[in-house]
Amino acid sequence: MSSPERTFGLIGTGGFAREVMPVARGFLRHHPDLGIEPGRIVFVDREGGAPVDGIPVLSEAEFLALDGDRHFTLAVGDGAVRQAIAERLEAFGCHPLSIRADNVLLPDDLDCGPGAVFQPFSMVTADARIGRQFQCNLYSYVAHDCVVGDYVTLAPRVSLNGNVVVEDFVYIGTGAVIRQGTPERPLVLGRGCVIGMGAVVTKDVAPGVTVVGSPARPLEAK
Repeated sequence: MSSPERTFGLIGTGGFAREVMPVARGFLRHHPDLGIEPGRIVFVDREGGAPVDGIPVLSEAEFLALDGDRHFTLAVGDGAVRQAIAERLEAFGCHPLSIRADNVLLPDDLDCGPGAVFQPFSMVTADARIGRQFQCNLYSYVAHDCVVGDYVTLAPRVSLNGNVVVEDFVYIGTGAVIRQGTPERPLVLGRGCVIGMGAVVTKDVAPGVTVVGSPARPLEAK
């Protein structure tokens, strides 16, 4: 009996998705054990549409209607949106897949939840723990002993230094630097907070707060 066909869907068709697709294709090419042929790699958008960079774009309904195993990776920056899509697809029996570029450096025993994206030149060092649907963009790193929650996004060139706790749904903007904590007193980025582009975070950030600047301070409401 032949094995069922397997399809990989990259969820999203925006700029980030177009950046991730070459990484996904390279990852699948180097992992033939996954059994996903080049012709079974597609973009998935809610409504479908014309091909993007020569790759078919299926609607979510078309993707869910495919026979065989369906694997997916999310290329969507908003953590709450990632959660909603991931839970919907998993409820229909789709399988989240973590992908990484060839030049990413990860520990062999990395504790990381499903659906992660590690873009080129990103890195995770010793004894970090990472939750579901993590996104680590170009040149970003997670240093030793960090604990990263679910649906966390690191934009390019984020420096997440050691002993930092990043709670669920945190977004860290391009070029932000997070000061190292200690084992006894980790620096904490609270659930759903936003770290602005280029911010230098030297102390805890409360849940849901947006901070900007150096040193980072709460963004004043207008």
